[in-house]
Amino acid sequence: MSIPSFGLGTFRLTGQTVIDSVKAALELGYRAIDTAQIYKNEADVGQAIAESQVPRDELFITTKIWVDNYAADKLIPSLRESLDKLRTEHVDLLLIHWPAPGNGVELSEYMQALAEAKQQGLTRQIGVSNFNIELTRQAIAVVGEGEIATNQIELSPYLQNAKLSAFLEDHGITVTSYMTLAYGKVLKDPLLAEIAAKHKATVAQVALAWALQLGYAVIPSSTKRENLASNLLAQGLRLDAEDMARIATLERNGREVSPANLAPVWD
Repeated sequence: MSIPSFGLGTFRLTGQTVIDSVKAALELGYRAIDTAQIYKNEADVGQAIAESQVPRDELFITTKIWVDNYAADKLIPSLRESLDKLRTEHVDLLLIHWPAPGNGVELSEYMQALAEAKQQGLTRQIGVSNFNIELTRQAIAVVGEGEIATNQIELSPYLQNAKLSAFLEDHGITVTSYMTLAYGKVLKDPLLAEIAAKHKATVAQVALAWALQLGYAVIPSSTKRENLASNLLAQGLRLDAEDMARIATLERNGREVSPANLAPVWD
């Protein structure tokens, strides 16, 4: 199995807003949906999927276990609650949301519980999110080489994470880029605007195409149907070597998200 290269993110979207976003995306052809326990929108996502009438076997659904549920006696019960909300018997990908090094549950305990969820058929694949190189090494040591499908990390033209991405590639772990547009900050970038004009594309399409060409999966979100449709077109945009080299110069370690009690020491 593999990770779809293009999906829909649902971070910060709840209620009718996320229902409308997911339904519009599915109508437009999206088939991968990313959610999480902490987003408080799994039931809304499940409702949107049900109302869309897209067959379950055409969908790739990802959710993430929140830190409160990392203990061995909580992880799988919390996942079953998520499955009920999502109206499905399994997810396609289940992630540990943050390493949360100080929360009292050892990495070995929650990674073993994650592997058990896969063994029980509650998820097809497992992975991690926001892990640095060392913690990813530790996770591999627990569940085995080849078992971690992805590490979902913040990654954008302003935060290119080359060292971590190279490590993941070496171990056959797909990079899933979230916040590829850096909360919209890259949309105002003059260099990206030049590249977009050259290709008669949008800046968002350029940023997403850049990540796709590096072999990463992307999960942009939007509440606007026209932006959902426009983002999809990034899959057909080919940037040339000069474009990619110019975007590489935008690296500035521009991290947007790093909660003190959840994040690792970044590479």
